[in-house]
Amino acid sequence: MTDHLTDHQGQLSMPQPSREGQLGSEGHRTNGIGQPSDSNGVGQAKGFEMMCGPLIRYTRMSDTSHDARMWHGSVLVVMEPGPGTPELILRCIGAGTGGQSQSEVSVLGHGTSMGGTDGISGGDYVSANSVSTIPAEKLFEDKRMAFWRFSLDIPLQENEARWEYKLPGAYYKSGSQSGSPISRCFYVPSKHESMRIMFHSCNGFSVGTDVDAWAGLALWNDVLRIHKLKPFHVMIGGGDQIYNDGIRVEGPLCHWAEEENPHQRRIHPFDEQLRQDCDDYFFRNYCRWYTTEPFATANGQIPQVNIWDDHDIIDGFGSYTDHFMRTPVFVGIGHIAFKYYMLFQHHTPPPVAADILSAPRSPGYGSGIDSMKEGHNDAYVMPETEVDPSWILGNGPGPYLTQRSRNIYTQLGKRISFLGVDARTERTRHQINYPETYELIFDRLNSEFICNPGEIKHLIILLGVPIAYPRLVWLENILRSPIIGPIRFLNKRFGVANGLFNKFDGAVDLLDDLDDHYTARTHKRERNEFVHRLQDFAQKHSVRITILGGDVHLAAAGRFYSHPNLNIPTVQDHRYMANVISSAITNKPPPQAVANMVARRNRIHHLGKTTDETLLDLFNKNPGDSIKTAKYNHCTMPSRNFAIISESSRSSTPTHLANGSSSAAPTTPPTNNNNNKKRKDGHSPLHAGEENAGTTHPAASGVDNSGLFAELGPGGGLDVVYRVEIDARRDRDGRTEGYAFTVPLLQSTPVKVETPPEESTEP
Repeated sequence: MTDHLTDHQGQLSMPQPSREGQLGSEGHRTNGIGQPSDSNGVGQAKGFEMMCGPLIRYTRMSDTSHDARMWHGSVLVVMEPGPGTPELILRCIGAGTGGQSQSEVSVLGHGTSMGGTDGISGGDYVSANSVSTIPAEKLFEDKRMAFWRFSLDIPLQENEARWEYKLPGAYYKSGSQSGSPISRCFYVPSKHESMRIMFHSCNGFSVGTDVDAWAGLALWNDVLRIHKLKPFHVMIGGGDQIYNDGIRVEGPLCHWAEEENPHQRRIHPFDEQLRQDCDDYFFRNYCRWYTTEPFATANGQIPQVNIWDDHDIIDGFGSYTDHFMRTPVFVGIGHIAFKYYMLFQHHTPPPVAADILSAPRSPGYGSGIDSMKEGHNDAYVMPETEVDPSWILGNGPGPYLTQRSRNIYTQLGKRISFLGVDARTERTRHQINYPETYELIFDRLNSEFICNPGEIKHLIILLGVPIAYPRLVWLENILRSPIIGPIRFLNKRFGVANGLFNKFDGAVDLLDDLDDHYTARTHKRERNEFVHRLQDFAQKHSVRITILGGDVHLAAAGRFYSHPNLNIPTVQDHRYMANVISSAITNKPPPQAVANMVARRNRIHHLGKTTDETLLDLFNKNPGDSIKTAKYNHCTMPSRNFAIISESSRSSTPTHLANGSSSAAPTTPPTNNNNNKKRKDGHSPLHAGEENAGTTHPAASGVDNSGLFAELGPGGGLDVVYRVEIDARRDRDGRTEGYAFTVPLLQSTPVKVETPPEESTEP
């Protein structure tokens, strides 16, 4: 295990996992396919050697329409294989920050109560400071590693509660935590409140980045600082939680990537040795990254909900030409990436694709992936006997993977729901998701909201890439134009403009990034139809939709809204949807000139005759005393960042506390006086929550509630805060400055559904 991101030369370190896992801790070998090495006992005297973790994940709530609400999640650890089954000890240690002591709290686990006072008669509830012992479930084991999951089921309380879990007998072999007992704490919201959310994306470095110059994972220090002041209940990973691109530079694909003959790259076999080498790389890279501080500490304290993107696989996966995407090597690494994505990020055993031999391949180039059927030989894989209710599974496999897309629906406390769209598994250059998948998603949304009428005020949708963003079609046209032809010829013959073309399919390197965008020319129709369906859904259920996006390494806030001539107040405007664009928390930002160029393209776009779209002028100043943008640019910020989302005001609970705080709710601010005025266009604030957006907004600290829209009742508004890095080179501790705005809930009156959407009148 490593506790440092860089070695003395500032390069990412890649420690090798111990090969002692070929034997158990007492010399016992694993038993082969389908057999755990030992399902009895609680470990030998030597204990359980940790390779990675603990990682905590939030899954879902149950009984969401009743008072007896349950929080469901899990803790994952990766250990050296050996005999015995690890256990987790769980207990509630009182109310959250600022809360009063609880005389009685409860826990319901998959185990037995131990110690403390007697539980409530007739049930599995135990009193405060009593403990519940939860045995692990083995998800996967081979000669190198064993993945163990502890499932947690926790009843929500009157107040926010702080929970502690310990792993008796588990130990780190090396690093700063070696020899220390392994215990972590996390927070669960009151049953009357919604969760406090942290959102991030692009948590890694592109190949060739000077990691030391950017102070590694510095912004996670600020995440933990704010978490200590006011805890997060969940952190949403918007894609690229890890960068696996190094596999083509310092990993087993380096020789393949350097092959200059495109035909040889296409037919290169993905044989058993290459498969094993790639599997080793992905496993080692995950262990390295997820044990790097301070990210590792956050992983054990803030429950995660993640959706993957291309760098979780390899840069541009899904957006290259079809014939290249079907090459044996790319199909092979796609399946390995999916395996470890499911294990590390979802605590779920990797589904064994029954139709692996029918996986996509290029006609005439051979399969090259037949060895994938050997991928789980000499390994135990826990059967996925039932699908967790939070999944929305695609009907069939993706175009380049034999796995179905995995979208997520879950509720984030009392009044917020979350939809995570898997925009990578089904992606090609010409589509993001299958039409059938959109039907499954909206069917699920409708059923959930019908079961909870009026309860959910906000629906947060994660798309990974921005959907309300300035158009770069002009750049696409240049990069696809005939003028690139002679440059490509000179590149092949003489190496001219070598950095302009990628090493995979020979296309212009920037095109795969542009093709990823919802605003790309090839995705225009799919995007517009999706936006209109979301607006119709918002109107039907009177729920405010807010969209999360990352990928672009800029901070920005896009908005869809009704055309000003319709004169609809924002609180009643079902077309108003903010797009929170927060990227990157770790990767380096683009040059100032790129951010300024995007800002110059911030025109008002028209989606049919009723919807406009543009970016909000959010950045009233540069962070600290830095100079990151031109004076005219107030809508894009080229600096590392993350976002915080929480309800803008607190509702009353039976104890007059919300999320454990004894402080009174903020004074109700003035209502939006602009609602009775003629609406302005999107270059001006559209409502009270956008007035004074930026550093002067009352929620900009990331800790305080703004109090805006409190007159609308519980869940009246969502505070959206961007914490933007001030200066990575002068402050290696990741300090940030806050910029904020507030999104009001929706109070719409159902009207006749509009005619089918017209095409955008602007590119």
